[in-house]
Amino acid sequence: MLYWLLYQKLYPFFHPFRIFRYLTFRTAFASGTALLIALVIGPYVIQKLREFQIGQYIREEGPKSHQKKSGTPTMGGVLIVIAILLPTVLWSDPANPFVWIAVFATLAFGAVGFADDYIKVVKRRNLGLTGRAKLLGQGLAALGVAAALAVLQQFKMFSTSLTVPFAKSLRPDLLWHWPLHFHHLGFLAFLPFGVWVIFVLMGSSNAVNLTDGLDGLAIGCTIIAAAALAVLTYVSGHVVFADYLELQRMPLVGELTVFCGSMVGASIGFLWYNAHPAEIFMGDVGSLALGGAIGTVAVIIRQELLLLFIGGIFVIEAVSVMLQVGSYKLRKKRIFKMAPLHHHFEQLGWSESKVIARFWILALVFALFALTTLKLR
Repeated sequence: MLYWLLYQKLYPFFHPFRIFRYLTFRTAFASGTALLIALVIGPYVIQKLREFQIGQYIREEGPKSHQKKSGTPTMGGVLIVIAILLPTVLWSDPANPFVWIAVFATLAFGAVGFADDYIKVVKRRNLGLTGRAKLLGQGLAALGVAAALAVLQQFKMFSTSLTVPFAKSLRPDLLWHWPLHFHHLGFLAFLPFGVWVIFVLMGSSNAVNLTDGLDGLAIGCTIIAAAALAVLTYVSGHVVFADYLELQRMPLVGELTVFCGSMVGASIGFLWYNAHPAEIFMGDVGSLALGGAIGTVAVIIRQELLLLFIGGIFVIEAVSVMLQVGSYKLRKKRIFKMAPLHHHFEQLGWSESKVIARFWILALVFALFALTTLKLR
């Protein structure tokens, strides 16, 4: 809104306002605004959560050292969502459709997480929505994102071609072209694209959710992933950089840099209160919203495959759970002492702070590797 007011409306009358046209300037201010919002309203949110007795319930089969965390205010993801969306609306171009798709995804996945957390609080146990209900909510949110992008594709504002790391010319199209020859079957053309988007977004949101098990672990990795996505959105929307790096030219997606900057600022602000020992937990409302937002940005800039490295820790945590469950069902044996993977290292005797710090380091290494692939093509 500030972009619309200060640049589009007032710039002709006061030329110094032209600075608001620059994406880097608005991204920096969005990040700073998000950080300030999180730091300022954080204590108020924590106080209100305590007053409403919205505390975390620790599962009995979890690490014994975590039992002392029982009662710590949860659902702090509400703070994250507010701190992301307000600066995004303030500093981005309100006419950009991709910004609103990212906002929708954050709210939709956050709503699923909010329902899950709310049920946990009401029932006073560590079980919220049923697995099917949770997946259904995530699937519907992802379907909404896919439908919006399909509409934009019809107006030549979005491409369904996938970018493959390390390959210059390999860009498989996720659109079936044969149904387009039949008017009544045209919607089937987007079936593979829709399935792919649902898979990516559900996987991303659940991966962040599984990583959220130690103080500051998930939010620290989110800061790194969001910063990497900010770089990718900027170069994807910049004509010169996109041509130089041989990326798909998508001028409109550059505005998502503001959204990613807001995510970085909001996450840093939340980490201030979530650092070990945590004063507040993000809950599913935070982890699902962040995972949905990260996945949505990756889909829009066509870097879903690179998301495996951008969110490397999230992927490893999710895979560790799948391997553990699969191994136990097939062989009645466990691969890890406990899953997700961060609990395995706790069981090996690593302190919580050491696990967190080392996972952050790995997340940074993965993100830097993801950015190097832009030139290794």
